[in-house]
Amino acid sequence: MTAVTLESTLTCPECGHVKTETMPTDACQWFYECEHCGVVLRPKPGDCCVFCSYGSVPCPPIQVGAQDGGCCAKSGE
Repeated sequence: MTAVTLESTLTCPECGHVKTETMPTDACQWFYECEHCGVVLRPKPGDCCVFCSYGSVPCPPIQVGAQDGGCCAKSGE
């Protein structure tokens, strides 16, 4: 079994600010407010959460394959 990485470094596409955050393991995070410029990040089309769109590591469900029908398995529906 592969270990799941719970920390991901988010990079704001507006101002370039970077911050390492701990990802939730029980839900997708659809919104994230940049603490530097205040822009609210949302997932890019086809991505399930802000970590998959702007993070250095995809969210835990994607890391394990999202085969259990979790929220990330339903992205794009």
